[in-house]
Amino acid sequence: MSDDAAEVSEGGNLSLRVADPSDAADMLAVIRAAFAARPPVEPPADYLNDTVETVAGALGAAPGVVAELVDGHGHRRMVGCLLISLDDDLAGLHRVSVLPGNRLEGIAEAMVRGAVELATDLGATRLELLSRREFPSTRRWWERHGFRAVREEPTGYVMRRGLPIRVEVPDAEAMRRLGRRLARVVRAGDVLIASGDLGAGKTTLAQGLGAGLRVASPVISPTFVLSRIHSPLGPGPALVHVDAYRLSSSAELEDIDLDTSLADSVTLVEWGAGLAEGLSDSWLDVDIRRSGDPDDETRVVYIVGTGPRWEGADLQPLADDTTTTLHEGTPS
Repeated sequence: MSDDAAEVSEGGNLSLRVADPSDAADMLAVIRAAFAARPPVEPPADYLNDTVETVAGALGAAPGVVAELVDGHGHRRMVGCLLISLDDDLAGLHRVSVLPGNRLEGIAEAMVRGAVELATDLGATRLELLSRREFPSTRRWWERHGFRAVREEPTGYVMRRGLPIRVEVPDAEAMRRLGRRLARVVRAGDVLIASGDLGAGKTTLAQGLGAGLRVASPVISPTFVLSRIHSPLGPGPALVHVDAYRLSSSAELEDIDLDTSLADSVTLVEWGAGLAEGLSDSWLDVDIRRSGDPDDETRVVYIVGTGPRWEGADLQPLADDTTTTLHEGTPS
């Protein structure tokens, strides 16, 4: 997510955009409504000291994220927001807020994904926040989104996660090359969760991954069969390619019985954000974003690992597209 992208559709009529100081009053209203709906804590939450001026000041120092619902007439209503702070390569998340009437609609998750991309674009390598001790369910929510407690504070836990690498992909063939580079990084048992709008390039990436893994069958979208298993031509893992677009819960994903193939395969789940994280204690998020220009084929891909499998892993080589001759082979 970047300023020149203007807004990022998150499916349906929810969109994200970068906030600036002119949004301060509306954001303050959302923050107050969201935090007032939570049980009181001691010492009191910092939001009680927020004013239009302090929110505008925070937005003047670093951008925030606004989530809006757009009706059929194009009218926008702010339903969520958050603030970002920057200290060298460390970014902070603050005032993550969703209107009480719009909770459990995936808005917080969409905003956090947008904030991760925005902080990455701003040059940060780590992202952290404070999770209040009184709300253990909130801490578990952050853990499901890749955050881990790094230290205790008097009021709670400082949660931190690494930020993605950013790969600019100019066209479809470059997306396939990125998939081939991913094949050099992954191994049997790995789970990849690919996100992005329709036509963003998720299946194109999967084709490159299949080529790099030297699978025996062509990789095409498994939309109507939900999943396909592509066996390898030689030694190495199979590729399990899943399309979760029509699934509404992780329980429906479990019904596909992916457990039977997880250990021996590389599993790529398109549209898997919010659904596939329970398949493993570690996974690789691959989030593909379009350019703001509909005539521009350029995509920006954000890649980050979560869990013990990826701790300390160097994914930066994935951004190096200098190799023009590849020898992994192609699907037959």
